[in-house]
Amino acid sequence: MSEGASQDITHDQHAVRRKKLADLRAAGFDPFRAEFEPTHFSAEALKSYVDGEDNTVEVAVAGRLVTIRNMGKSQFVKILDQEGIIQLYVRKDEIGDEAYAAFKKLDLGDFIGARGKLFKTKTGEVTVRVASYTLVSKALRPLPEKWHGLSDPDKVYRQRYLDMIVNRESRQRLLTRSKIVSHIRRFLEERKFIEVETPVLQSVAGGAAARPFVTHHNTLDCDFVLRISLELYLKRLLVAGIDRVFEIGRNFRNEGISPRHNPEFTMLEVYQAYSDYRGMMVLVKDLFLSLCRDVLGTTSVPHPASGETIDFAGEWREVRYKDLIIETTGDPDWFSRSKDEKAAKADAMGLFVEKDWEDYEITQEIFSKKIEPNLIQPTFVTHLPKELCPLAKLNLEDPGVIDVFELVIGGMEIAPAYSEQNDPDVQRAMFEAQAGGEAQKVDHDFRFALEHGMPPAGGMGIGIDRLCMLLTGAESIRDVILFPQLRPEGKAVVD
Repeated sequence: MSEGASQDITHDQHAVRRKKLADLRAAGFDPFRAEFEPTHFSAEALKSYVDGEDNTVEVAVAGRLVTIRNMGKSQFVKILDQEGIIQLYVRKDEIGDEAYAAFKKLDLGDFIGARGKLFKTKTGEVTVRVASYTLVSKALRPLPEKWHGLSDPDKVYRQRYLDMIVNRESRQRLLTRSKIVSHIRRFLEERKFIEVETPVLQSVAGGAAARPFVTHHNTLDCDFVLRISLELYLKRLLVAGIDRVFEIGRNFRNEGISPRHNPEFTMLEVYQAYSDYRGMMVLVKDLFLSLCRDVLGTTSVPHPASGETIDFAGEWREVRYKDLIIETTGDPDWFSRSKDEKAAKADAMGLFVEKDWEDYEITQEIFSKKIEPNLIQPTFVTHLPKELCPLAKLNLEDPGVIDVFELVIGGMEIAPAYSEQNDPDVQRAMFEAQAGGEAQKVDHDFRFALEHGMPPAGGMGIGIDRLCMLLTGAESIRDVILFPQLRPEGKAVVD
């Protein structure tokens, strides 16, 4: 069917539905003012049925009509609510001629409430035998075709409300995300971590190296940035004596969009005093196993891109960053090579290297393009170059690296963690080196806070969106974000 023909049919159905609404109102009934109070969600109602005891449990359920099967003097219909789908059986001789005639005029997409007793059909499906029903909201536009759904990827994200009605996989994935976030909160609270909220508008874009979104505060007459990280304010709370703290919140980075990157994304950051990066290893492994067992019901998660199954209950590999680079380049002297030699090797490996890149940036390009995508099973990559994170402690044995890990699973960085830098003098030097002499990029207030004393601590960040991609098998970060940013449509919706 052509797009134009589809639009014509949609327009005709819209007109027919508006006529039905006008007829209802002319008869003295306005569905948008109807009231109905359910006693059960669909899943609750289904669980309340006692096998072999038809017509003993009465329920009131409500939802959107998604299936209508007309059998003349009776109809089997299905409604969708927050927890799923439940079937209703509507008979003319049970609800009366007038009510049944009105029921037959209902459309897919309409919201109804129904009361009745549960029974099991000949095919074994628990169903509500409807004694009465109420139309509680009229759908004036039709749902997407049952078999084709939303075929345009842009509409899947732009009209997520329709995607979640017709695409059960998408709906389940996004509901699973909510369960994942809820479980993370319970997991941390049970371990005496305190959840807080820190400013989204900040005067300095600190805690990461990224381009921020900039806005102007009219009352204060100064520019602010949307935060690119949660880190520096949470560590101020370690200074304040809050020993275990976390935040789940949005960060904003005015950079590229890809299947693994979105400018607006959700992060978990957690900090624990008197711990270190190894303490974070224990915490993150326990968290992931808990999520798998309690939310997914399995510790084996398929990874569609590689065809492998990720075994969260198996061994979590630990390997040094330097060892991976030497293994991949085949050069045991890699870290003593000149910048030009490294650039030449990277070029020979098919990588693009900018002329002004530093040595560590060339090495990191090899890691991100040639190593990370192949780390499918849980892997702690440890002891990264100090230039990659100025907020971590230097390793005592090798001051060129830092006491950190990057947890890579499914070819993606899922969780970086550090032994947090709490020496204010070292922190200042590392800040200034990263800022390249631009004083306005240094968060002096944070350095001032450190001078009041911060306990040794482990800190960790987990990208919630990537975590949800990993655990639900999504191929794009947009698939786990309810309403991702899109360019505004060129045309407005026409009445």
